[in-house]
Amino acid sequence: MIVSISQSNYIPWKGYFDLIAKSDVFVIYDEVQYTKNDWRNRNIIKTAKGTEWLTIPVNQKGLNQRIYDTKVSFNNWGKKHRGTLQANYAKADSFKEVRDMVFDWLSTDAELLTDINTTIIKGICKQLGIGTRIIDSRELNLVGEPSERLVDACKKLDASVYLSGPAGRNYLKCELFEQEEMTVEWMDYSGYKEYSQLHPPFEHGVSVLDLLFNVGSDARNHIKY
Repeated sequence: MIVSISQSNYIPWKGYFDLIAKSDVFVIYDEVQYTKNDWRNRNIIKTAKGTEWLTIPVNQKGLNQRIYDTKVSFNNWGKKHRGTLQANYAKADSFKEVRDMVFDWLSTDAELLTDINTTIIKGICKQLGIGTRIIDSRELNLVGEPSERLVDACKKLDASVYLSGPAGRNYLKCELFEQEEMTVEWMDYSGYKEYSQLHPPFEHGVSVLDLLFNVGSDARNHIKY
């Protein structure tokens, strides 16, 4: 059983979905602190003038605010994002194929950032044919300090492998997993092939929406797992 754990991101890049695809269970871990100017409420798209951020405006009332408590501060953000995507991707090869589906995700009236992100992540997984089980970490009643909570999640899910993104090397206490006879593995985000992308030069690290708009139903062949 391979388990991966991550905070929810807004319309994440393709590597996020590779992490999910390689896992048997993916845990959305939004019990942690909301961090400003991070991937939780924004992501990057390609435009004729270069890359551009799409950002959901949110209320942050304190440094200890959790992601799952973070609320949208401007209700028409979805309309603005749909307009930006229309303006920049209307000429993409598969825009018409996926437009209605994507715009439906961005028409939500949900107030909580975690609900918006989770709905979109699950929708993209379905479109990519990823059948991984996705759960909310709050279902697991996790205890302990940060690394201990990750171990606790893996134990409760009967994991034999914890799959982490490369950044986990900077903070993860691997010995805690080893003590529970679990292996820690690291995602490798290298070796992606390029696709026909509007507005060169090619950029891998943009929202997966770029992939969907440009290649449509062939998108699953452009992630590795």
